[in-house]
Amino acid sequence: MTFTRPEHLSSIDADSWPNVATVPAPRWPGMKARRAEAEFAKACDDAGLELDLDAEGGPDLKVGHDALFERIATSGWLGFAESFMAGEWTVTSSSQLVKVLGRLLGVGYLPKAKAKALSPSDSEPGELPLDLVRLYSGDGLSHVGGIFTSGVPTTIRETVESYSPRAGRKEPKSHFVDVTTLSEPTSVDRDDLGDAQRRAADWLLDVTRTGAGTHLLVYPAAGMQPAMRATKRRATVDVLTSDVDQISQMREALVLEGADDSIHVERIPGVVPNPKQWHDHYDAIVTVEKVEQLSPHERKEYIRAVDRFLTPNGRAGIQSIVATEAMTEAGKSSIQALRAYVWPGLDYPLTTELHQLVDKNSNLRIVSETHVGTHYLESLRQQRSFFDGHLREAAAAGFDPVFRRLWTFQFALREALMTLGMIDAVQFGLTHRNRGGRR
Repeated sequence: MTFTRPEHLSSIDADSWPNVATVPAPRWPGMKARRAEAEFAKACDDAGLELDLDAEGGPDLKVGHDALFERIATSGWLGFAESFMAGEWTVTSSSQLVKVLGRLLGVGYLPKAKAKALSPSDSEPGELPLDLVRLYSGDGLSHVGGIFTSGVPTTIRETVESYSPRAGRKEPKSHFVDVTTLSEPTSVDRDDLGDAQRRAADWLLDVTRTGAGTHLLVYPAAGMQPAMRATKRRATVDVLTSDVDQISQMREALVLEGADDSIHVERIPGVVPNPKQWHDHYDAIVTVEKVEQLSPHERKEYIRAVDRFLTPNGRAGIQSIVATEAMTEAGKSSIQALRAYVWPGLDYPLTTELHQLVDKNSNLRIVSETHVGTHYLESLRQQRSFFDGHLREAAAAGFDPVFRRLWTFQFALREALMTLGMIDAVQFGLTHRNRGGRR
């Protein structure tokens, strides 16, 4: 495979963005690019997306460079995303980008390309920079979704199959799980996001029964808001992070929030702490959007670590983005860009797969699920809007045009996937199985 660097890419930093700053030149490029162009045109037509510049109201997307089709021919959805990052195709707004991505996913657009393998690689230790998070977060600390006040919860107790090796012998074949769903949020405005993110943190703390005297572990530091909220309940809080670059920013944030005396932040090398690195025990453990970012073997190590850290009567609360039965091959392929540029190990598991993970690799059991997808969707819309409004600040903070387009793309893609019902946001409650079924 060879690469070229056309004039329109000359302003892109090739050291930072090597695959965006160049265009692949595969064998038989003309034929493959023409096929990719024809497939893309048909997908747009099937999706009702207008490419004609003379259309009333303007096109849904404008293709400015044929390099788009060379990229798609080489790496499918990843190439499609990299072409957007390069500015080779554009939309009028980020909401229009959500529409375009959603329509293409809705018709199952799956470019026929020899794309990079979809199996997730090991994740890389690190947190999203707080300088970036502040550009779109409602509370200035959290990059995750919230729960709005207008959602009405409904809980049903369901029987769930046990995947424990002892199931049917020394343990029951099934167990009960309290499954809660929330009605869609209504009358939401921009000022509600911060409160919603704090509420989501409070719900996780409720799952773990965190209160006065509770010894709480928050890992990774994406869950800084639960740590902050736990101090309001007079809990003792430890936060573990693997990102040495973020330690100073986190501690500075704690000082600004007046929580530096109540929260202990410690760096642990690697993705999952091993027994030699950290061996404390906790009454409660909170994890926010980490499991889906881990490779398969890292997930096993992670859930074993939670089991090891948790006291016999302790509880864990895990918030995760999961795939649903509506997830398609096109949807799975579309996250290649997120895996390539943001979260290397990203792979959305099914809820059933998380039950299997917990049952087979620990002495823990999932006893509650709270599905908050519609609220997470609204949070994504608000975060995308906040980021749109802070593009100048993003540039001033050192985030170049390619990164800004990447971040807009990841918001729009996740929003499209969630709008289509392919992914959901769930808060899981876990306890030890040896508690005799007590809740």
